[in-house]
Amino acid sequence: MQPGDLSVILPEIILSLFAMAGLMVGAYGGKDKTAPMLVWTTSALMVALAAWIGLQGAGRAVAFGGMFIDDGFARFAKVTVLLSAAAILLMSEGYMQRRGLLRFEYPLLIALAAVGMMMMVSAGDLIALYMGLELQSLALYVVASLRRDSVKSTEAGLKYFVLGALSSGLLLYGASLTYGFAGTTLFSGIIEAAQGELPLGLLFGLAFISAGLAFKVSAAPFHMWTPDVYEGAPTPITAFFATAPKMAAMGLFARVVHDAFGGIVGDWQQILAFLSVASMYLGAVAAIGQTNIKRLMAYSSIAHMGFALMGLAAGTAFGVQAMLVYMAIYITMNIGTFAFIMSMEKDGAPVVTIASLSQYSRRDPLKALAMLVLLFSLAGVPPLVGFFGKYYVLLAAVDAGLGWLAVAGVIASVIGAFYYLRIVYLMYFGAEDSELDAGASPILSGFLVASAAIMVLGVVNLFGVEAVAEAAAATLVN
Repeated sequence: MQPGDLSVILPEIILSLFAMAGLMVGAYGGKDKTAPMLVWTTSALMVALAAWIGLQGAGRAVAFGGMFIDDGFARFAKVTVLLSAAAILLMSEGYMQRRGLLRFEYPLLIALAAVGMMMMVSAGDLIALYMGLELQSLALYVVASLRRDSVKSTEAGLKYFVLGALSSGLLLYGASLTYGFAGTTLFSGIIEAAQGELPLGLLFGLAFISAGLAFKVSAAPFHMWTPDVYEGAPTPITAFFATAPKMAAMGLFARVVHDAFGGIVGDWQQILAFLSVASMYLGAVAAIGQTNIKRLMAYSSIAHMGFALMGLAAGTAFGVQAMLVYMAIYITMNIGTFAFIMSMEKDGAPVVTIASLSQYSRRDPLKALAMLVLLFSLAGVPPLVGFFGKYYVLLAAVDAGLGWLAVAGVIASVIGAFYYLRIVYLMYFGAEDSELDAGASPILSGFLVASAAIMVLGVVNLFGVEAVAEAAAATLVN
């Protein structure tokens, strides 16, 4: 270990130490009394760390002999992960408290998952990659089954755990093949071995690693866990699953294909293009028949990951930039959408049926309008920001000579627009009056309206995200 190594991973160390200290506070300070305080302090720390990482400026630092990389790409992903995790924590506090689910472990597990995600996007080695992935996954298995008295919640946790273990096995098998043929676990060493005519074993290693990572981003055909876990987990946990872990997994995917297999773009481009098409069409078609809004959002997320993978499949710096812009927009839309879903209640009990939104605009016009903006943005309707996200990835695909993939994406987008517009139709022109309670917590309403406002106001220059993403992509694809 070099003297400067610890300073490179200081944000991760601070968040880990905070989680350990929080465990002691929770265990000895009265479990239920400390939970709200821990939610707010965890969120505040995450926002502070995001600001610190974001203001670090340019430059690239490598620690632990190349196992940990801190560059513009990692910083972009970390800021997105931390801000989205903080937002979900703040949104969920009131919801969890009313349901009797707010335990002190909840914010600490989210913090530990965030540490894993920060490790994932900075991994420069197969072992570091696996460490980050498992730290994130183990925390997520627990929070998925947080509602212990619910059969669906425990089923969600178990399903996620069993299928997660399977995906980890695939990933490790691919990593061992890669190590066997490259003679090293460092990405910088693998990229030297993976040039020109590739040994068949290394190609199999790449395929298995891609399969393991596709599970983490819930890309078809490795999406089996997504609808059940989204439905079974408590809604704030579902909101978390739909945001930060997706960014971390896409960041890790980009890191692996460009840093370790950057010399054989043609080989992994085919794998990513297949995952992209399968995800876009499965997500678009399977969501049409859904009656539960959380399951609908699960299939929606599968389709959106297909679009993000389209950017990555381009295999260029602009493709990575498009993927980063897309993920930032997708996470912002999802935070607002899940703020709305959390506020869907009848007599204080949560409601998740889409039919319950019938004529909702009469009951709460402002929230209905904000939700309309978010749904139009998710569908990619111009001139909202969601349209520009899709435009970027389609442009990246066309620039890389994947015109057929862009055409497939446009068709999938048109199919997918149906189920978003169906919710809008129900909210404004439904058959009967909505029985949902009007009004919700000011925090949820605030996040919903802010997210919708960003979809409208961000059209001017995407709040500068585009320029930051371009610089981040340039540090990865060099």
